[in-house]
Amino acid sequence: MLKDLFGKKRKFATVPSETLARVPASTDTSKEAGTKEKEVPEGLMNKCPHCGTIHYSKDLEKNLRVCKGCQFHYSMSAPERLQALLDDGVLTEEFDANLITANPLGFPGYLEKLEQDKANTNLNEAIITGEGLLSGNRIVIGVMDSRFRMASMGSVVGEKITRAIEQAIERRLPFILFSASGGARMQEGVLSLMQMAKTSAALSRLDRERLLFVSVMTNPTYGGVSASFSSLGDYNIAEPGAMIGFAGRRVIEQTIRQELPKDFQTAEFLLKNGQLDMVVHRKDMRNTLSKLVEMHTSREGVETWQASSPLKSH
Repeated sequence: MLKDLFGKKRKFATVPSETLARVPASTDTSKEAGTKEKEVPEGLMNKCPHCGTIHYSKDLEKNLRVCKGCQFHYSMSAPERLQALLDDGVLTEEFDANLITANPLGFPGYLEKLEQDKANTNLNEAIITGEGLLSGNRIVIGVMDSRFRMASMGSVVGEKITRAIEQAIERRLPFILFSASGGARMQEGVLSLMQMAKTSAALSRLDRERLLFVSVMTNPTYGGVSASFSSLGDYNIAEPGAMIGFAGRRVIEQTIRQELPKDFQTAEFLLKNGQLDMVVHRKDMRNTLSKLVEMHTSREGVETWQASSPLKSH
């Protein structure tokens, strides 16, 4: 068991019950030897892929899935993100929960893969959208879930984001979007790429209505997602260490025939080079977003922002 726990090849150390060696009754000196076999539940512990620190899973969850050793930010599911961010940890209203992806191009095995992800995540698609309360303020929020097709952007993902933006416009509310994606969904071809234009056009309408859009990029945010709605926030924020970009490092190096910096495409690199406004630790995310929403929605906050904004004459 110790070899499995600390082996170098395993990124995440768990204790699978079916592989535990059972102690024979003849070698156990206890009075109850052989009368009952005890099993250790799976997923009891996790090993940080960066520093190797071992965490009890419950302790990791209490720490918002952040490693206490090196502050590495594990991925979060959409329900976990909402739980950590919103008042009472739940949406007051969910949008388009029953919107389901079809297979318009007849891609082999696509529907079967979707059904498998639905069963594994208890979600119908790779994003949850709705209205919620953040420190008492109403917001419209979208959270992508990388467990579902690596949160790739298909027709339904783009449609749900667009509808959420339209709800924000209709209700005159700020819009916050957490991105985590591998990019466009290959099984839907050009229909997936069309979502880049559709979501960007919806955000343009949101901007014309002078409503707040905060984009929060988490690890990883790549491809057509990073090249469209994720980079169009009034505030572009990322979690520490998040990998953000369009193409992968190897593709870029082969194209430009140059070696890239070691921290290339990290949140810290993008902040240093002006593509991000903030890199915010997960434990500070709720407070930071609450302050931004308050500043742009309260009368006092709006007046202060308008007085200092270079766009006040826009």
